[in-house]
Amino acid sequence: MTGGRDKLMELLQRAGLEVVGDWRIEEVLPPQAAWRPVISGDAKATVAVREDLSDLVAELNAQWHRLAAGNGIIGEDGVFLIDVAGHWTGCAPRRWTRVRLTRQWDLAGALGERPGRPQFVTLSTDGSTLVGVTTEEDEVWFTVLDRIGERQEAAARAAARETPREREAAWAAPLQGPGPSAKLREMWAHGLALNPAAPDDLRARLLGLSHFLLWRPLPTAVVEAAVVHPEWKLRQLLAEAQPNITAEQWAHLILGEQESRHRWILTTLAADRRAELTDAAYEQLAVDPSARVREEAARLPGLPIRILTALAADVAPSVRASACRRAWPRLATPARRELLRDPAGKVRVEALLQHHREHPMPRSVLATAELQDRVVEICRLERGLAEHLAHHDDPARRRSLADNPYLDPDLVDLLAQDPDKSVRFTVSMRPDITEEQRAGIDIDFDPAIRSYPLDWVTALHDDPDAMRRLASSSHPLVRRSVARAQRLPPDVVERLARDEDRVVQLFLAESCDDAPADMLLRVWQWWTGSLSTPDRPHGHPNFPRRDLLRYADDPNPRMRQLALDDPESTAELVERFSRDSDEEVRHRAATDPRLAPESAVRLLEDPHERVRHAAARHPHGCSSGFCGTPTAHRRQPGTQHCPPPSWNRCSSGSSVRPVSRRGHEPVDRWLCADPAIGGHGRWSSSNPSHPRQVRLGPGPGGLHGVA
Repeated sequence: MTGGRDKLMELLQRAGLEVVGDWRIEEVLPPQAAWRPVISGDAKATVAVREDLSDLVAELNAQWHRLAAGNGIIGEDGVFLIDVAGHWTGCAPRRWTRVRLTRQWDLAGALGERPGRPQFVTLSTDGSTLVGVTTEEDEVWFTVLDRIGERQEAAARAAARETPREREAAWAAPLQGPGPSAKLREMWAHGLALNPAAPDDLRARLLGLSHFLLWRPLPTAVVEAAVVHPEWKLRQLLAEAQPNITAEQWAHLILGEQESRHRWILTTLAADRRAELTDAAYEQLAVDPSARVREEAARLPGLPIRILTALAADVAPSVRASACRRAWPRLATPARRELLRDPAGKVRVEALLQHHREHPMPRSVLATAELQDRVVEICRLERGLAEHLAHHDDPARRRSLADNPYLDPDLVDLLAQDPDKSVRFTVSMRPDITEEQRAGIDIDFDPAIRSYPLDWVTALHDDPDAMRRLASSSHPLVRRSVARAQRLPPDVVERLARDEDRVVQLFLAESCDDAPADMLLRVWQWWTGSLSTPDRPHGHPNFPRRDLLRYADDPNPRMRQLALDDPESTAELVERFSRDSDEEVRHRAATDPRLAPESAVRLLEDPHERVRHAAARHPHGCSSGFCGTPTAHRRQPGTQHCPPPSWNRCSSGSSVRPVSRRGHEPVDRWLCADPAIGGHGRWSSSNPSHPRQVRLGPGPGGLHGVA
């Protein structure tokens, strides 16, 4: 994305343009919409300049400047907007660039495939007037379009008055002609995969066509089809993403793989997802020829104890090490001794870690064993070793010790006064200190840090007394962890809803079913990000649904859009909000079923992509949009824009138009009209007797044959 923008900046600099301001979305019609009336088959040139002029570039520059200055394109400060054919930042939303002419500017000489063949559109900063410059067969056309807002409104009203027959024809259009491009077919598949109304038999046919399909819960029949699908990558994604896989399907999926590497990957995914398998599958995986498969099988949560203990004596060291941790409590003393004396270092390490959770570790063992810092965090330590580590020169060692659950209270107090702030912070999160002790620890807390619930607090969520005690903790992470509880006593909810840490309120809005309405409304005003729980705080059951019309004129757009949730809101308010100055309010209007069809079409040309997408999905949106000319673009499944029935599609998948807009070429020839292609797109004849493909080029008539 950055590379594409850098190339555009270099091009504009060569053209003698100074880029003004930041790279941003302008509140005018988007560049794609500005190009359509310029390249339409019905467009007429305001000025046409023949290419055989001796001083062509100078004449083209003079004509553009005359039209731009005379029609208000160039503002009083010299600033205007520009978009150049074929130059934008890759997959990023296409944006205008604010520019100003320097002393030595040359648009016609730089903004095209070669000097004298320019392809660009310029727009006034208020979006009311544009001048498009395109290279035709033997002329350069200048197209001026004014009163753009009025034209958009009129075109939207006209497009919205389609008949059922016109709508049917528009939806049938994508299946006519030479057929959609591979990219378009892929987009259709993605759209159908995400459509909750798609029938099961269609979903099964989409396997292998859209990866989005497997991330949503699928019925048993579709999962069964995916389990036996011939593509390995699809079966792997099924194991990684699909929520609805039964124990029998997991067994069939893993054991059906002939390659040991595939069985290993699928078993790893099953263990990571804590999946349950059948007893027969556990038995078979425990004797799999691949040690890697057996190693991952030892991690499966449902593995029977007898199989787990057997794996602790496996011939492969990696399998023994994997099974040791979970099997240790069930192992007999002789088996434990064997693991402690194991010839493989990694097995001895795991055995020592488990052994010293019950028996204090002396300093001599730590000095000689291959244990690293994990020992300091999780093992019981002899008093002398713990004292040594509490005074260790390395803060990382002291920080690991501060996490140790078996540490004596006096050493905890010592580390609570540690000169290193990270050590003190670790102590402050221990579950075994009192809230008075926690409050006395000097910590440096950044409210903006990403935080996760403390496990020991989460384990107490069902204890009302513990929640009351911890809700008044001085430590923000403790209070944040309390706020993650699904249900809380009323007094705890009231306290947390007024917490000085806004993240506490945010977590309460996301997780707690008892969150109060007034707090949810406060969080809604400032929180614009995403949460793991969909649509909260707005989707919370306690979010206010009445008396919201009072926010219709609120200066905060977040609050303003809530007025449409009020049962007494009207279609007139929806229409008003569809013209609101704020993108978020227009987006909310675009999702409202009361939006008029003409407004849904008008919003297809909104400056902001998310508004355009919402309008494209609107149930009242007509199948045809508008571009300021009768040859309107069309909406189709899976895409926002596509050509009308009278257009064809080139090999690039872009919209196409007749080669000549003046009737000099047969109407059954078509050419890419996408400005992103910059005049180099391929076209093919729609007449079966003319299968040749051609493309634009510098030869006679501007065409070259393509093999």
